[in-house]
Amino acid sequence: MSEILSPEQLEAALRDIGARRYHNLHPFHRRLHGGQCARDEVRAWALNRYCYQAAIPIKDATVMTRMPDAGLRREWRRRIVDHDGNAPGEGGIARWLRLTEGLGFDTAYVESMRGILPATRFAVDAYVRFCADRSLLEAIASSLTELFSPQIIGERLSGMLAHYDFVSPETMAYFTMRPPQAAQDSAFALAYVLEHARTAEQQQACLDALTFKTNVLWVQLDALWHAYVDGHIPPGAWRPQTGEGLR
Repeated sequence: MSEILSPEQLEAALRDIGARRYHNLHPFHRRLHGGQCARDEVRAWALNRYCYQAAIPIKDATVMTRMPDAGLRREWRRRIVDHDGNAPGEGGIARWLRLTEGLGFDTAYVESMRGILPATRFAVDAYVRFCADRSLLEAIASSLTELFSPQIIGERLSGMLAHYDFVSPETMAYFTMRPPQAAQDSAFALAYVLEHARTAEQQQACLDALTFKTNVLWVQLDALWHAYVDGHIPPGAWRPQTGEGLR
């Protein structure tokens, strides 16, 4: 990209990435929301997604250490509280564990991450490293997948409650709480990117960062499909037929 985009053009380019590459388009999510997943496929998705959920406050803490401005740190700190809570049993991670518990998993097994797919772990680790190694602007831009999450959460919540009798509003509480948080977080991050991406090089770096993040989310679903739909579970990953990790 050689020409500098206006803020409106840059926002449109960022949103176009989501329209084309966000993981709500992945066949696994369509299968999940459409009620076509077997119970063990839903379990595998929730188990592996925990690895990603647990890494988000670690990623955000890494990003926050690179912020020289106290006001910016205070704004970003809220993300960590949203996920970790202010006390045990609070926050998004605790709500995700209520989902995995409702699906029959032992919480200690989920937290140990022993059964996580290798591709899930590699993708999540790559995202944390990206936010540690790239510029602050790129790290913030990579979080802009939150612009698109309210739509997928709405589809997930309504679809899963309609199609699966083994989930309930209580076990799906993560998804009822997350949309307003994501909307607030993405509004702040978008404003930051539009203000600070002033050169063509910086703007391209932001577009590339968001593309990278969509790849992080997409490849996790590729791995789930390969392992639990096509049946090619790699060594060490959770195997439903063994009953490992289930109460």
